[in-house]
Order: sequence, then structure tokens, then C-alpha cells
Amino acid sequence: MTHETRLERGRRALAEIDGEAGARVVDALADIAPDFATYLLEFPFGDIYARPGLGLREREIATIAALAAMGNAAPQLKVHLEAGLNVGLTRAEIVEILMQIAVYAGFPAALNGLFAAREASTSEVYGRNPAVPWSETATGCSARLPSTAGAT
Repeated sequence: MTHETRLERGRRALAEIDGEAGARVVDALADIAPDFATYLLEFPFGDIYARPGLGLREREIATIAALAAMGNAAPQLKVHLEAGLNVGLTRAEIVEILMQIAVYAGFPAALNGLFAAREASTSEVYGRNPAVPWSETATGCSARLPSTAGAT
């Protein structure tokens, strides 16, 4: 496997997964650490994402869960939340992924992930329609506190 092959495969994978957002991340590294941009393209995208064992959709599920559980990677989480939507995840599935991590990573990690999802999907940067609220994707019961009006 040649250096160019890994790099080109990484560029293709990044473009397919993240679109323009991925290119912006790589471009932002050009004046700081161009070698790091190359490593980013070659290893995670050129080697790992290109493996045949999982599809891009499943890889983004794992990535979203891992980044949200870390609790210290909000910018990367937002990029991968958008990537998840780009590769076919629905908003409802993303909410379920983030709810699932509450069991293993705690409520703070899940809450931060849910708030990051709301911010990422309504960002004009990604061209999403902020008029569609996340609540339309929610399933299950709606938690509402009982009214205290008239209580004595």
C-alpha cells in the first residue's frame, strides 16, 4: 500500500462521510500542522473507515457513541453527528444512540451529546432546516412535570 493510496482513499472517504465539513477541518490544519492533516486522512479515513467489516452508517454509530462518551470532544462530535446524517442515520436514531450512552457514560455525557446534536443539525453551516424541531423525532413518552398551579 503506497502513501498516495492511503491518502487518496482517506480523501474519498472523508468527502463521502463529512462532505464540505471534513474538507474544512483538513484545510484548517494547513497552516498549523499539515502533517497532522495527512495523518488524519491516512489513518482514520484511509485505513479504518475503509475496512470492509462495517458500513459507513455503522462506523458513524460507533464514532458518535465514542465521542459523546468521551465528554471532551464536542467539536468532533458535531462533525460526526452531521456525518451520521450524511450516511443515512435519522435524527431519531441519533437520539437513541445518545440515550444509550447514558447507561454506560452517564447522564452528563448523554445530555452534552443531545445538546450538541441539536446545535449541529440546526447549524446553517450544514444547510439543515432548523424549522424542523428535534422533538418531532422523539419517540416514547413525553416527560412533563406536573403543573403546580392551584397546589396548596
